[in-house]
Amino acid sequence: MNLAAKRLVTADVYFGHGTDNAEDDALFLILHALNLSYDVTKVVLKSELTEGQIRDIDRLITARIETRKPSAYLTGYTWFCGHKFKTDERVLVPRSPIAELVIKNFHPWWEGNASSRALEIGTGGGCIAIAMALNLGHLDIDATDISSDALAVAQENAYLHSVQDRVSFYEADLFPHERHSYDLIVANPPYVPSSVYMNLPSEYHTEPVGALLSGEDGLDCVRRILNQAPRYLKKGGLLFVEVGEIWETLHANFPALDFTWVDLQYGGEGVFVLSREQLLLGNIL
Repeated sequence: MNLAAKRLVTADVYFGHGTDNAEDDALFLILHALNLSYDVTKVVLKSELTEGQIRDIDRLITARIETRKPSAYLTGYTWFCGHKFKTDERVLVPRSPIAELVIKNFHPWWEGNASSRALEIGTGGGCIAIAMALNLGHLDIDATDISSDALAVAQENAYLHSVQDRVSFYEADLFPHERHSYDLIVANPPYVPSSVYMNLPSEYHTEPVGALLSGEDGLDCVRRILNQAPRYLKKGGLLFVEVGEIWETLHANFPALDFTWVDLQYGGEGVFVLSREQLLLGNIL
């Protein structure tokens, strides 16, 4: 593994699509090449490899370096909230810090009940919506995406995790065409400014551009979500949105909104929560 990691570092590969360092990225590829699970023991990892296994590992590490594709695209899957999801070039590699909120059931901000309904905007491969269904057994979820290709992946993942009866997917530009009322709306929309996108590492340019790029300041989608969300939220309903490193730009553009910025323990930044009432007080409509 050390040799594979060294090759990735020497090639100046970028890490940020499910792993943040060479050792973890190399391990992910090696375990896939050897058809091993993540609970494998250190004894197994130190076992002598066959020539065929060495070739399989070399092939994956070489592809990672030469194509600059994130490792999840090379293996066809990745992990999110502790669950395995099909992942390919039709969708972003899931990496949202909203995973932390899903695992914590959105506490302490939200208390769901048996009749709760949620919406995820920009679902991509469906990872957030499906993880919500798996973690919150009482919750029915709608999920939207503008890309039919992404929704095809999401449907596959829903069947993979047997939640196809609880997660409904809609091809729509942010909000579903049918007007429903939601207790909870979650969004990880495109928020990369055009000037920033051009200078991102090559790995990002293998992902769907429409899932990343959002105008000159990165706020095109977020503005629309803030404007329309009150129409879809129930009284007392909450909106959670990830905007990453442009959170200060967002704050400056909406000074009347009383954003609560989530203190993320496991990395990431720029996730806020607003209630329907706070959105209305901020004169968004």
